[in-house]
Amino acid sequence: MDIYSDIKYIKGVGPKMAENLNMCGIFNVLDILLYFPRDYENVSVHKSILECVESENVIIECNVLNILKDVRLKNNKTLSTIVFSQGENKFKGKWFNQKYAKNSFKVSNNYIITGKVNKFKEEITIMNPKIVKNTSMDSNKIIAKYPLKNNITNNFFNKIISGVLSDINITESLPLWIVDKYGFCSLEDAVRNIHSPKSSELLDESRRRLKFQELFTYSLKILMLKEFIKFHNDGIQFKIAPELTLLKDQLPFELTRAQSRVVREILIDQKRDKGMNRLLQGDVGSGKTIVAIITMFNVVKNGYQTSMMAPTEILAKQHYAEIQNVLKDFPLNIKLLSGSTSAKNKQLIKDELKNGTIDIIIGTHALIEDNVEFKNLGMVVTDEQHRFGVSQRNRFSNKGKNIDILVMTATPIPRTLSLYLYGDLDVSIIDELPPGRQKIDTSYENMSSSDHVYDFALNEINKGRQVYIVCPLVEENEDMKLSSVEMLYEKLKKEQFKDTNIAMIYGKMPSKLKNEVMDKFKDGEIKVLVSTTVIEVGVNVPNATVMIIENSERFGLAQLHQLRGRVGRGKYKSYCILLAKITNNIVRKRLEVLIKSNDGFYIAEEDLKTRGAGELFGIRQSGESGLILADVICDIDILKLANNEAKNLIQSNNSEDVVVKNDIIEKIKKSSNYICFN
Repeated sequence: MDIYSDIKYIKGVGPKMAENLNMCGIFNVLDILLYFPRDYENVSVHKSILECVESENVIIECNVLNILKDVRLKNNKTLSTIVFSQGENKFKGKWFNQKYAKNSFKVSNNYIITGKVNKFKEEITIMNPKIVKNTSMDSNKIIAKYPLKNNITNNFFNKIISGVLSDINITESLPLWIVDKYGFCSLEDAVRNIHSPKSSELLDESRRRLKFQELFTYSLKILMLKEFIKFHNDGIQFKIAPELTLLKDQLPFELTRAQSRVVREILIDQKRDKGMNRLLQGDVGSGKTIVAIITMFNVVKNGYQTSMMAPTEILAKQHYAEIQNVLKDFPLNIKLLSGSTSAKNKQLIKDELKNGTIDIIIGTHALIEDNVEFKNLGMVVTDEQHRFGVSQRNRFSNKGKNIDILVMTATPIPRTLSLYLYGDLDVSIIDELPPGRQKIDTSYENMSSSDHVYDFALNEINKGRQVYIVCPLVEENEDMKLSSVEMLYEKLKKEQFKDTNIAMIYGKMPSKLKNEVMDKFKDGEIKVLVSTTVIEVGVNVPNATVMIIENSERFGLAQLHQLRGRVGRGKYKSYCILLAKITNNIVRKRLEVLIKSNDGFYIAEEDLKTRGAGELFGIRQSGESGLILADVICDIDILKLANNEAKNLIQSNNSEDVVVKNDIIEKIKKSSNYICFN
């Protein structure tokens, strides 16, 4: 069987089911093999129903004794019941609101079924039983659960996977010296065991092997891209505009040493005849935007257009206002393009961009629409780059030819980690805050002390200041019992802040309403803003002096540091109070890192040590990188090994390595997947 064969030709699929699989992103045999389970269920195999334990997931062989009539319950639910037998022993299968489920069963027929056991007094029930096919009754099972839709059942998918695996041979694609060095199982065993694991040990072994495979190929791709850029990266050779001196003299502040160093690094890139690909990292409030403005100004003075893309309309408006203010003494045409720009103005802006009369355009995702064209784009800047997918950034940079690319982030990424994440980019770091930035007094309190924390916040409001209150979730989670925005907002509105103008904001709010709330907060009309982490990035309200973070033990340190950076942006003394459930010393030690330090890079390093890499960004990055199983943050230890071996392979002249390297390169060209098959 060819791994690129269309799935509609696989036995048991057919044209209709092929369409449903296409909706899951499955088009060929390779896609099926790489469609990994989202979860697994441990199921015990029992010969007798009497052996089963309460709440246990079981597989059991039985006979249908009777199919009862559906019963309508008082709560409007429909109960469907089948009586099963096992010799002299009887038990029931029950479904709520699934009348169709019993249609799969016939009286007197034997079945192997799976479900959860429920025991009440003398009656044994299996809830929501499903028929299991192609299984033996000789040992306990680990059943793969897939993220499916369009009426594709887990049973059907398992059947298709079993059929594919029985008809295909998967040959090794890593150099054998790497397989031996790390004691990996074969690629064939890894793929078979991830879909149908024989034990939890074999499943762990398979996941480790496949994660390495992905990250090895990921690293190869980045390293080869850097080599390609080095030799095939024609760029625009910009001159250093004499007006830069005038701009620098007109700034109402002096650049820090770090800002001046980074400006020089970017200007040197601009002078070269190679395209710039640079990542600008700077802690919250370090002054990345002014660096971007200076370097964009140089491009404009060379006769080219520049563009900056931000992830939210709030941040785009903020950049627009700052760029207009800094460059107000220069005759430049600066425009803002976002989702809320009227249709008439959008068309005018697009016409001006195309004919070259706009010098600088700031915007959101609206900038990457197909009908947005530039006359002579010279440089693009992406702010908070991790908020954009890879394809979005590529579409933005493809708006011009041989353009310079600057990506900025305030997310503090440890220096060692950035080498693996951004191996194709040159990295500049602003590691110094401008003078005058207020030191933020940071403290932590137990959740039980929240009343006096809110009294303190009210006292600051009475002085004329404003307050942020951040929650980790939008809706109440019964398992975790975490505060939600709505519940906390209603509580505070009725109690502590009943005579204060209070509002809430969260990610899924309509953009128009979100922008209205944010504008009123920035204008000082709203005094207390209850929010999710939507306010984490870029919002600048100098009058806000208090940041209260509920359930702060649930956040990564790096994310808490970013949230803290929303205050201390004006002339007033500022405070960050971390409300947490301090249940042990680990929580206390983590929070103390924030009290001791204001260095985002140090905090990020500590986050890696104390919590692990998974919370570095506060969100999982899968989907952004194109990885299926691995995560460049969570699996940093595997990434380091894989990156090192990828470097060794690229430098190797061994004939076996050259064959493997060339084969992987061909597979990368043919597919966007990082798990490559020979």
